Amino acid sequence: MTEVCIIGGSRYFGRHLVERLLDEGKAVTVLNRGSRPAPPGATHVVADRDDERALHAALGDRRFDVIVDQVCYTPRQAAVARRVFDGRTARYVMTSTVEVYDPRSSPRIAGNPPCTPVGEAAVDPAVWPVDLSQPWTDPAFAEAHYGEGKRQAEAVLSGGPFAFASVRSAHVLGGDDFTGRLAHYIDRIAAGEPIGVHRTNHRASFIADWEIAAVLHWAAAGTFTGPVNAASTGELDVVDVCTAIEDAGGGLAAFAFAEEASPYAFDRYYGMDTSRATALGFRFSDADSWLGEAVARAVRGPELSALHQR
Repeated sequence: MTEVCIIGGSRYFGRHLVERLLDEGKAVTVLNRGSRPAPPGATHVVADRDDERALHAALGDRRFDVIVDQVCYTPRQAAVARRVFDGRTARYVMTSTVEVYDPRSSPRIAGNPPCTPVGEAAVDPAVWPVDLSQPWTDPAFAEAHYGEGKRQAEAVLSGGPFAFASVRSAHVLGGDDFTGRLAHYIDRIAAGEPIGVHRTNHRASFIADWEIAAVLHWAAAGTFTGPVNAASTGELDVVDVCTAIEDAGGGLAAFAFAEEASPYAFDRYYGMDTSRATALGFRFSDADSWLGEAVARAVRGPELSALHQR
């Protein structure tokens, strides 16, 4: 693996992946719409992935050993990628999500027994139906059908002209989180505002930002196909996250029951079975081993974190 194309890859764990590949001397191309620059050392190709003709033109005659697609959310995007990268790569890795297993998002998904981690077989992309007639280009529709969009994207790519693997990521935690989920807790605790929770809050699988980058790197270099779950060992809940913020000097957390609870207050169990990835050779860290530092980086903020690392 010497020539790698990352679709997305300009921030958060995608950036960690690019930097790791560059450190190994790989030739890395970052493909995005140009809203953010590629990390230094990477070739930057600017194109809208939804515009098939423009994507073909921007890529020219480039060929890659592997594609790592960080930002494929719908079957329509997957169909465009499948056509454009036909003949350009032998391997395609897609970042997917734990949300593909949400039984409330599809009647085809059977709920797991209580507190039983879900395995990859619960959603088989090889047989999952695809419906390209849905309004996938409508951002509101795509967001409301996030899990289904990811399921159908996996299904489209699994039948592609390349070896395909999907990495189904647990909830990602890290100091560089741009989603606002971790910041929600940090800001509310600092302001003395209560954290919204359910009357029963369930545990979930999480993974550190650096570790999901490591899983994607491993998957890109691998030969296996099909989905693999990616999650650190040991589950966390909203109290664990808030306690880590308290330990980092972020203030004291207060909780209140709320109909719309906070991002990591889950009303169902979100555990993932990672035995397939482990059997294939990946060794996950313990969530307890990185939670404190990941949250502390976020509490300090980017400027203080940079000073702390000097």
